[in-house]
Order: sequence, then structure tokens, then C-alpha cells
Amino acid sequence: MNNSKVLGSTLIIAGTTIGAGMLALPLASAGIGFTTSLLIMLGLWALMAYTALLMIEVHQHADHSATLHTLANQFLGKKGKWLASFAMLFLFYALCAAYIAGGGAQFAERVSTLLDLEISPTNATLLFTLIVASVVTIGTATVDRVNRVLFGLKIIAMATVLVFLAPNVTESYLLSMPVEQGLVIAAIPVIFTSFGFHGSIPAIVNYLDGHTPSLRKAIVIGSSIPLIVYIFWQLVTLGVVNQSTLLQNQGLSALISTLATTVHQSNLGQTIGVFADLALLTSFLGVSLGLFEFLGDSLKQRGASSSRVSVGLVTFLPPMGFALFYPEGFITALGYAAIALVVLAIFLPIMMVKKARSMSPQTGYQVAGGNLALTLGTVVGIVIVTTQVFITLGLLPSLG
Repeated sequence: MNNSKVLGSTLIIAGTTIGAGMLALPLASAGIGFTTSLLIMLGLWALMAYTALLMIEVHQHADHSATLHTLANQFLGKKGKWLASFAMLFLFYALCAAYIAGGGAQFAERVSTLLDLEISPTNATLLFTLIVASVVTIGTATVDRVNRVLFGLKIIAMATVLVFLAPNVTESYLLSMPVEQGLVIAAIPVIFTSFGFHGSIPAIVNYLDGHTPSLRKAIVIGSSIPLIVYIFWQLVTLGVVNQSTLLQNQGLSALISTLATTVHQSNLGQTIGVFADLALLTSFLGVSLGLFEFLGDSLKQRGASSSRVSVGLVTFLPPMGFALFYPEGFITALGYAAIALVVLAIFLPIMMVKKARSMSPQTGYQVAGGNLALTLGTVVGIVIVTTQVFITLGLLPSLG
């Protein structure tokens, strides 16, 4: 297998995972402290890497170009297919709408700052969407090349932020304990969504021609990079600002301002802003690539036009329209994104693996852990869904 493709796939997974949601981690973790958030992150990373490997096991029994839609239909029948379709469309369209809305606003700001050119929010959103849509429509190889450049720049911006913050870490801040037990449970969905990359797995499988050893390497390393980055990010943010001050921050702008003020570095806010731009863009590329491949497969099965241009229009027009004309409504829908991700990244892989193992026992690559690991993963998924429902109903605090 081409090592360059493996590297590119690894970076697509890492780039998809390290998104704008990472910037919400300190706000979600403010009330539970560094140690508790670290334990939750380790547990959820292990779960998400495990279920991603389950997807690779399932892909052995299908064509390497199969998407989640095809796999669910093959192993779970029509009900599984519709469940996968709903979860995929809800989650990906919701995320794409968020990235287009946020990216359009940031794009307008960057054009104004760098080029001294005023551009309306609508035109900025249209132009931003067109640029990303063009890259995704051309193909996965193009996404790979663009993502490599953006990922490198993102790491540089991230390293710069860490250098600014690291000398100001205070040990006593890192030893803070949870303010209340309810906050520990409430933080789980936010941290969980920060490790989501499963929607892009079918595109990666197709890109690597279904080569299992390469896929395993890409997933393990690709998911480990975000874990390491998150640990350092939590270390410097939770270690620089005391817990009570973090709890008072109600948004990203407040967090950036607090960090810049604490370390007496006025350029820090701009640096984090650049990192946020790159984090959002790499996530948008990964998520929209997964949606593009999914929709292309669905249209092909229905006999509809599956040219890359027509698939691109179906992929990007709905979330762009939503972001342009009804951005407020999406805020509410985002609260349910964790539920869709649980279905997509936990329940479906586990159900398909159970079916695949019953049909073809002891053939090919099989993820370790047996039925015990499958049961434990299911239980954690139920806990995440229940937690999000309780947060929505106001029975648990909403974080960040």
C-alpha cells in the first residue's frame, strides 16, 4: 500500500476529529477539573477507536467502495438502512450547516482584515461554500492534498498557542475537583462528539482500496493524534485559568479573551482565531467528504444521476440554504447531534459486527474484546443518549 495514501488518510481522520468543537472542551470541562476530564477523554477515545475498527472488520465483507448506507442494508436490512440514513443525514447536514454558518462569518472577517475588502455575510457564505464544495467534488485525493496543508498550518497555530500558555500553567488549577457530580455526566456528550470521525471511514476505506492493515494503522494513529492534542490543550487551558473564572465564561470569545488577558499576550486572541479557522475548515472537509460519498452511493442505488457535480449540489445546497435563511433553528438541532453520532459511531457498528460474525465466524480480521466489549460499548452509548436527553429536558446542566 502507498505510504503516502496511508499518511493522507491518517491526517484526514485527525483533521476531521480536531475541529472547532475542541475549543469548547475547556468550557465543558471547567466544572469537572483536568483529572476527571482526562479520564473521560481516555475512555471515550478508546471507545471511538474500537468502534472505528469494528467498521473496518465489517468492510471486509463488502466491496471497498461501500458506504454506511450500503453496509447497513447488507447486514441489517431495510430498517438498518433507514436508521443509518437518518443518523448520517441528520448529523452530517447539521454539522455542515454549522460549519458553513461559522465558516462564512470567519471568512468575511479574514477577507476584511487581510484584503481590506468588505464582503456581505451572504456573499461570504456563498463563496466559502463554493470553495470547499469544489475541493470535495473533485475527489478524495484533492481533499487529501488540501487537508495536509491545512493540517500542518493548524498544528503550527496550535503549537504557538501552547507555547504562549504553557509557562503560565499553575499546578493547583489542574488539581481542581468536580464542582458537582451532575457536571461530570453532563460533560460526556460534548467530549464524545470531539472524537467523532466515523462518517469519513467509508471514504477512507475506498481510498485505501480496503487494505485492512493500512486502515488499522490510519485509524489508530489518526485517532490518537487528536487525543494527544486534546490532552495538551486541556492541560494549558485548565492550568492557566482558575476553575471559578472558567465557569463564568459562557462562550468561545470570552474564553479567548480570558486566556489572552491571563498571559498578558494580546496576539494570543488572533492566534487562537486562526487556529479556530483552520480547525473548522479541516473538520468541514472531512465531514462533507463523508456526506458526499454517502449521498453518491444512495443516488446510485436509486438510479438517479450520480455525477460528482449533481452529488455535490445535493451535499452542499441544503446546509448552505439552512445556514443562510434559518441559522437560529439549527442551534436547537445541534443539541441532538450527539444522539445521531451515538447511532452512527456506536450502535450501528456493533449491530453490523454481530451480524457479520454470525454469518462468517472466524474469517479475516476480527477486533479483540468479544461480546463483552460489544456489550460495554452499547451500555456507554445508552448512557450518552440518556445524558443528552436529560440535558435537553433541563434535568442536567448544559455546559459551555
